[in-house]
Amino acid sequence: ILFCTVFPMCVLAQAPSLLAPTPPMGWNSWNTFQTHIDEKLIEQTADAMISNGMRDAGYVYVNLDDGWSAKERDAGGNLVGDPVRFPHGIKALGDYLHAHAFKFGIYSCAGTQTCAGYPGARDHEAQDAQTYASWGVDYLKYDWCHSQGLNAPNAYKKMSTALRATGRPIVFSICEWGTSKPWLWANGVGQLWRTTGDINATYDTINQWSQGWKLRLDQNIGLEKYAGAGHWNDPDMLEVGNGSLTLAESRSHFSFWCLLAAPLIAGNDVRNMKPEIRNILVNPDLIAIDQDSLGKEGFRVVADSKHEIWARQLSGGDWAVCLFNPGRTTVAFHFKWKDLLFLKETKYAVRDIWNQRNIDNTSENFVGEITSHNVALLRLHPSVGI
Repeated sequence: ILFCTVFPMCVLAQAPSLLAPTPPMGWNSWNTFQTHIDEKLIEQTADAMISNGMRDAGYVYVNLDDGWSAKERDAGGNLVGDPVRFPHGIKALGDYLHAHAFKFGIYSCAGTQTCAGYPGARDHEAQDAQTYASWGVDYLKYDWCHSQGLNAPNAYKKMSTALRATGRPIVFSICEWGTSKPWLWANGVGQLWRTTGDINATYDTINQWSQGWKLRLDQNIGLEKYAGAGHWNDPDMLEVGNGSLTLAESRSHFSFWCLLAAPLIAGNDVRNMKPEIRNILVNPDLIAIDQDSLGKEGFRVVADSKHEIWARQLSGGDWAVCLFNPGRTTVAFHFKWKDLLFLKETKYAVRDIWNQRNIDNTSENFVGEITSHNVALLRLHPSVGI
């Protein structure tokens, strides 16, 4: 213990869970811009996140996704940024973000190439990790394209070891799409791991490589026991405010990611977003649920074609309860709180988070209507004397 007090980097090397005691929050370039990114866009995004309150709400990671690098490594085999789109270099961009109280994230791939055809990290893991550390990188999203012949646990452990060897605390985001069930092996390798393939900006549309957020949500059912402080299930980045999502669907999407203790990595153009979308992303009561110190992931309690009830245990004896209408028409919810057996015999005061009002308490039945694809998110607090 004394040795680690004198040389604190050994603590970071031996205890990766310290890097993400709560789910990481930030922004990533992919969902809106794909590979069409440059230095100016990233700096404008950071500036917007300051002015719109996102940074101060907790969105501190600004992450480059695929497409930031040159098409070839340099003569020494090192990664370099695209010289036209990032004329001052990747380190200068990281310095800009750090100077504005952000953390800097970057993207790579375990295979020979990234998904968009840029240099991958295979056989360059230690070299690339040292490059990232020299640039001041704080977060690495590590994808799985062009990975033929690789064993996923071994490939991710190799990069994890390389990152720790740099002595710099770099959050490691395992983006293996859930195919090898990383929740079974990735705790201690990375701080978060994708449980699904890519998300898209719809409710339930299936494309070749992606699916709507409701389908990605359903694929996380039963995985809650694998999540906790420093090791988070990741159902992919947020599509709030993107594509064809209605306001209700964006609100429900965000509610569920907070209920799942998922990383909150925004993927919209934060330079140009409607006030109602901003108000979803910076809602302090929702963020408090996502970032709750107990670190328990939520779970589905009951479900049918028109009604779903989800719950998450929170610190201080609180619970978050989410009532969701997956159907296409407005439905009524009418139930006895005592029928939610996880609440046991405790009585709770009930607050409606989205409508910012206190409603009855759990000595009364719940009665209410919820519109299509919308939620009622309720926070329950133990109350004496009900």
